[in-house]
This record gives sequence, C-alpha cells and structure tokens, in this order.
Amino acid sequence: MKKALMVYGEVLRMVRLLPADTRAYYAKYVRENFVNYRDVDARDTNALEELFHRAYNHSLWVLNKYYVDESAAKRLKEICYC
Repeated sequence: MKKALMVYGEVLRMVRLLPADTRAYYAKYVRENFVNYRDVDARDTNALEELFHRAYNHSLWVLNKYYVDESAAKRLKEICYC
C-alpha cells in the first residue's frame, strides 16, 4: 500500500510539469486509474508490479507527448522498479 501511495504522489507531481491546460485532465485520469485498481490484492506482488510498471510506462508516454524531459520520471522509475 505504501508503495502504491508513493507512485500515486510521484505521478501527480509529474502532472504539474505538463502544460497548464492539460493538468486537470491528467490529474483526474491518474486518480480514476488508481481508484479503479484499489481492489487489487496487496499480497499479489505480480499484479502490483505490473501496475507499477504500467504507471511508469504510461507516464513516460505522456511526458514525451508534451516534450517534457524523461528525466522528470527518474524518481518514479526508482519507486516502480525497486
């Protein structure tokens, strides 16, 4: 649970790096996605790792879409792949 909250917080911090007119949309998108997966069993490490990796990969995609440097996702990568 703690790792999931860390990932969520880091993704929201990255949303602040996006253009101002897109932040509300992506903040809502992030919240909805985390809410959709809150029922995943915390003991199912494979499912959680898959979700963390997807969160990282999707975040990279969005950063690239808006030409934000991928280095902004360094901390997220450290959290998701530790």
